[in-house]
Amino acid sequence: MNITDTIHYVGVNDRNKHLFEGLWPIPYGVSYNSYIIDDERVALVDTVDAAFFDRFLVKIKDAVGTRPVDYLIINHMEPDHSGSIKLLRAFYPDMTLVGNKQTLAMVNGFYGETGNVIEVKDGDTLCLGRHTLSFHLIPMVHWPETMVTYDRAERLVFSGDAFGCFGALNGGLIDEDINTDIYWGEMERYYSCIVGKYGAQVQRALAKLSGLEIDTICPTHGPVWRAEKERVVSIYDRLSKYEAVEGVVVAYASMYGNTEQMAETIAETLSKEGIRNVVMHNLSKSDQSYVLTDIFRYKGLVLGAPTYNGSIFPQMEALMSKLEMRELKNRLFACFGSFTWAGQAVKRLAAFAEKVKYEVVADPVEMKQGMDTSDRERAVALAKAMADRLKNDRN
Repeated sequence: MNITDTIHYVGVNDRNKHLFEGLWPIPYGVSYNSYIIDDERVALVDTVDAAFFDRFLVKIKDAVGTRPVDYLIINHMEPDHSGSIKLLRAFYPDMTLVGNKQTLAMVNGFYGETGNVIEVKDGDTLCLGRHTLSFHLIPMVHWPETMVTYDRAERLVFSGDAFGCFGALNGGLIDEDINTDIYWGEMERYYSCIVGKYGAQVQRALAKLSGLEIDTICPTHGPVWRAEKERVVSIYDRLSKYEAVEGVVVAYASMYGNTEQMAETIAETLSKEGIRNVVMHNLSKSDQSYVLTDIFRYKGLVLGAPTYNGSIFPQMEALMSKLEMRELKNRLFACFGSFTWAGQAVKRLAAFAEKVKYEVVADPVEMKQGMDTSDRERAVALAKAMADRLKNDRN
């Protein structure tokens, strides 16, 4: 598949893996994107997961025939993109590895490869003939060695994991040639799960890349972005600023349905109070990647759980840990919980809100055993307080 007359796609699709990074479901699969520049000198940009090396090698040979690969540009060292480095060296022993200082240290650490390398610094260039590449470091988007490679001739950026998304490629490659509907939600989920912690670093990367004239974005996952490149950049910009739209995520855990009754009461009240976007997640059923995506999307967050073994329900503990790890900011918060003989869940939820510095908009609601009229009234009051606070931001 060609991106231009001299830049070819040689990536692969993975429709077999169930969990990306062993954590995140990928119902639409995922692509591992690699690109080859056919000029006076041939440059390959990133590789693919080693499990797909045979397929990858065939694509490289289809693109450049018997010509050698002169350079391998390494934008990112995560093994789904660097996994074929050592195998490639067996077929192209004179291939020069191009990366920054941290990249080359990781190449040695992962694959024991040290010879025939070019170490590049921020802003350095490499001439292939008609194509001149420049290298721009964007550390912690989302590993410390990450960089992007810019092709001046084509006004094209090879962006690594930046601007990527979940979802294998279904025949086509460039956004203007395919239906991209499935990728927008998967882009937000990819960002929330993979990049979400690094908002400040993404903002610095966007500022750095804003000085380049870019017509095409070639990430390491998902479609090549051309017609929709502004939309892609705007999504990463919004998410990295932790901006959110009006709405509430009610994420709860419930063993026997009592805590769930409070969750339903809160959601019903929010809707009656004019909050259109209300999303509910039962943490015993919803995968946390989808919960995180909705929490990144909406401004209000209501968490509820029962006490469990003198602490809090494990799935809620896991969600709080993921949120704390991502340093998600600027959320409105309320919480509720239940217990039978000794309450701890609400204390844990309140302590979490204080630790992550969310704005608490209502007193916690703690229910002992089953829900009575008083519990219901307090749950309604919590929801009204959240709705009022959200509507206050409309002005």
